[in-house]
Amino acid sequence: MSAIIDDKVVAGAQNPNIVKEDPMVALTESVKSLYFFRDHYFENHSIDNALQKSSDVEKEMRNTLIKFDECKGYEIDGARARYYYLKGKVLNVVDRFVPQAEELLSKAVKLEPRLVEAWNELGECYWKNDDIQQAKNCFIGALPHKRNKVSLRNLSMVLRQEQTKTHEEQVRNIEQGVEYAKEAVTYDISDGTSWAILGNAYLSSFFTIMQNPATLRLCMSAYAQAEKDIVARSNPGLFYNKAVALKYQEEYKLALESFEQAMSLDPTWEVPQNKRDELLTYLKDVQNSVDSKGRLKPKKLHQIIQSLDAKHLGPYKGGSYTYADKTVKLDLVPLKELKNGINLEKLVFGKVVCWIQDSDCVPFAFCMIDKDLTCVAVTVYNLAKGKGVTIADSVAIPEPFITNQMFSHSANEFNFKSIRVETPVVLVVNGRKLGRDQQASAKLSSFKKSD
Repeated sequence: MSAIIDDKVVAGAQNPNIVKEDPMVALTESVKSLYFFRDHYFENHSIDNALQKSSDVEKEMRNTLIKFDECKGYEIDGARARYYYLKGKVLNVVDRFVPQAEELLSKAVKLEPRLVEAWNELGECYWKNDDIQQAKNCFIGALPHKRNKVSLRNLSMVLRQEQTKTHEEQVRNIEQGVEYAKEAVTYDISDGTSWAILGNAYLSSFFTIMQNPATLRLCMSAYAQAEKDIVARSNPGLFYNKAVALKYQEEYKLALESFEQAMSLDPTWEVPQNKRDELLTYLKDVQNSVDSKGRLKPKKLHQIIQSLDAKHLGPYKGGSYTYADKTVKLDLVPLKELKNGINLEKLVFGKVVCWIQDSDCVPFAFCMIDKDLTCVAVTVYNLAKGKGVTIADSVAIPEPFITNQMFSHSANEFNFKSIRVETPVVLVVNGRKLGRDQQASAKLSSFKKSD
């Protein structure tokens, strides 16, 4: 009686009617298993094990490479390009750049230029090595062979990272990046990674092209879709970028929580923690400034309040304002009478008692007090560099949008009101309406890993 032996090794030799199993099939499955292990890590591990994830993935990578060594020689059996591609993909599973991965993937695309998957892997390899132009060339090179979600969404990313000579070129890149990301989603609407990159594209558009609230809503909607996918919601970059968007929306509690989710998913990544700490410091500064009315001494505060003069209402003094042939009625009201949300046809007027430094310089923030000694924070977006207000300036704000920030986080209690001003040109400072020279686009601080 003959022993039962693995047929993929010797059965074909014993029985010519049995087809020898293609070792490339086994290697392909091994590579899929490796990536499944990485991408679904938190399905089988607690988030408390996040610190071990990198080393666990490295271990799986080494185990997978052993299988390639066992099949060595099959790369010359009519499947050399795919063998090089699969082995390069294994080495590319880690976050860092691996020179051998680049070497193998380069061989794969030279042997088989129509191997789209190899072009995409090689592009990601260059991306990890900060070679943006080569990465872009790879993703563009893949598309004539097959329109696919990976090339498209990666192109969206590299276009946002590409250095441009002019702002106009940057705008075109970002607009094209949005279109590529939107197309990528259409190829697989359940792919959370594509949704996350679309959200990032909208976020870049919002900061670089126009601060249109509708664009920010599209961004947050894309992130919500991304979070439905276990692979995407295991990526700390999703929550980091979401936190940036939430901070701009002044959803501070949710922003802090999102930064901390990014920290939990990758404890070695310092950026989310730094941004969380910076935001907490900023919020504590705002709270202290509002509570202390700018830390001004009583005598100085009294002098500032006494100097409030209706003539500093400027064009708003008459109780209305005409813009583009449209007249808007404006009733001057105390700060304490403002309601959450937009206060249509209302006008507030007060004195600047301090300004608050934010590490991102967006928004420009200051505290304002009115004649009733009500103090609120004011955040001004799209303010040109070097522009702003100073202590004792008179400021009038039409139709103010107010938010009551009331929440606790990490033993810190926050309870203050803030007025959000989308553009400085609606402000009247010391009787004069600010001009267009005071306005500039906000700049989004980007971090490649977060994309």
